[in-house]
Amino acid sequence: MIRGYRAVVDATAIGFGFEALVFAKLRIESMDDFDQALVEAPNIVEAQRLFGSPDYLLRVVTADLASYRRLYEDTLAKLPGVRGLTSTIVMKQVIEPRPLPAQL
Repeated sequence: MIRGYRAVVDATAIGFGFEALVFAKLRIESMDDFDQALVEAPNIVEAQRLFGSPDYLLRVVTADLASYRRLYEDTLAKLPGVRGLTSTIVMKQVIEPRPLPAQL
């Protein structure tokens, strides 16, 4: 049941003060290659494959908008099978990632 333990690090304190959510649409035959490429991109800190459209939701952290633009152009847009990307900037983290509820 327990999959591990981790420290919760303040992203801003270590230079990752910019966060974006990126929605990705892919060519269906590219999903396995896309999954592997995500694992190799350290600025992508969460990724979910979704039902419907878009195909993926990515949580990305960088230092600032300029470094996000570079990551977008140099990495995200070049991920295998990408047909389209849509980004939205996180204004405020209202609920930090938290433990699962104690009861069903």
